[in-house]
Parts: sequence; C-alpha cells; structure tokens
Amino acid sequence: MPVSEQPPKPQDSVAAELSRWIADMPDVDPLTEAARQRIGRMARLFERLLTQVAADNELTAGDWAALSALQRSDPPHQASPTTLAQQLGITSGTMSVRLGRLSRAGLIESVAAADGRSKPVRLTPRGQDLWRAATQQRTSRERGLFAEALSPEDLKELNMLLSRLLGRLESEFGQATRHDVPKDA
Repeated sequence: MPVSEQPPKPQDSVAAELSRWIADMPDVDPLTEAARQRIGRMARLFERLLTQVAADNELTAGDWAALSALQRSDPPHQASPTTLAQQLGITSGTMSVRLGRLSRAGLIESVAAADGRSKPVRLTPRGQDLWRAATQQRTSRERGLFAEALSPEDLKELNMLLSRLLGRLESEFGQATRHDVPKDA
C-alpha cells in the first residue's frame, strides 16, 4: 500500500491535547512537556495494570506491595511491621490493617522476635506462591504490551534513553524508590 493510503497511526492522549495546552504556555518546550506527560501517564497506566492483576489474585495493590517487600527481604522473607511501613512509605496504622488482611488470608505469619519488642512477620509458602503467580501474570501482561508496541531493538533503545534520563533525574533529586508505593490500603 502506498504511504499516502496507509491508515493513520492512532494518536495518544498527549498528542491529542498537547498543542492546545502549549498554545497557552509559549515558554514551555513542547518536546520536553510531551515526554514528561507521556512518562507520567504510562506510570499511572502501569499502576492500573498492577491493580487489576492484584484484584485478579484477590489482593489490593497495597497487599501485593507488602508481599513484594517481604519477598525481597533475605530468607526467611521476614521484616518488622515498622520496617515494612518505612519501605512502603505508609503509616503504622495502614500497615497494621494490611498485615491483618494478609494474615487472615494465610499469606503471612507472625514470628517470635529476637529482642522481644517487635513481632516480625514473614511470608508463608502460600504467600510466596501467590506472590509468584501474581508477579508472573503482571510481567507476562507487560511483556505482551511492550511486544505489541515496540520491536526488540526499539525496547533496547528505549531502555538506554530512559536510563540516561533516570540517571540525570537521580543526580538532581536523589535515587528513586526501588518499587512503586500504591495509594490504597
């Protein structure tokens, strides 16, 4: 099919709105603003995907974040509620609610503390299995989305560009958190 007869590529939401918004802000660089808007919107959409996969596995995104934090801790995959709350950037009250829900579901269990002051929690085998299944589902969906939009070469180039940009942002504002911090309890 000749180039002039090819159907137009779908326009993303930033492309659809940017020229109208930029018209009111002549000092804003449209390329920088477009990139920032796209990165922000993609982050929110990836959070939506994570929330959907969590729900498919009878979790909230916050529950999954807590399981992920425990999974990333050294075996036996345990941590104190205070440590988890700090890692996830949530209050101790929110952490207590979350841990109660995970405990009732049999995904975590309390363990005796060495110092007797704090009662750490750890993943149960059921919690590890659910975390692995949900994470596999999430990564599979993400891989499919990327593969439909980008070639392997495009993805390699995108990672290189994003790495440079993230490195520059982190040199200015400090290292970004290791993981997403969901907004729900």
